[in-house]
Amino acid sequence: MFFDNWRGLGRVALVGVCAYVALVLMLRLSGNRTLSKLNAFDFVVTVALGSTLATILLSKDVSLAEGLLAFAVLIGLQFLVTWTSVRVSWFNQLVKSEPVLLFHQGRFLPRSMRRARVVEQEVLAVLREQGVARLDTVEAVVLETDGSMSILRRPDEPLETLSNVRVPGPEERPLT
Repeated sequence: MFFDNWRGLGRVALVGVCAYVALVLMLRLSGNRTLSKLNAFDFVVTVALGSTLATILLSKDVSLAEGLLAFAVLIGLQFLVTWTSVRVSWFNQLVKSEPVLLFHQGRFLPRSMRRARVVEQEVLAVLREQGVARLDTVEAVVLETDGSMSILRRPDEPLETLSNVRVPGPEERPLT
């Protein structure tokens, strides 16, 4: 339970160093976008890479070569999906969600919040975390594609960053 043998520990150390170095090299080759958290798909790939690393380290049933191939497949698919989504708009819409407006000009948007499965208390918690004491100082709260919430304070000028965020309602129109 606490110790099997030195050989097992040696395997974890050797395979761990090799897998770690290989993962770092693959990530450097694939670029910064691979581990970004711009949307849910990116998050899933990041978690899968971590899970794969843990499996390589701790499972005697998975060889280093199999683990490195798993890294390459995940990183390759991430690269392919992001490369394609930048170039093909329908594919981008297929794999990525849109930001959702949860609060706008002093009022919560219940329909939008229900669709996003977010309750007022969660929005209020995020506002408090950002130091917001009064709702009338907030122009909008947006649930971003990565699951985080952005708070936009009341501006003196129109908000250009809300141009791709849809207003809930029958017409589902962009804000600008």
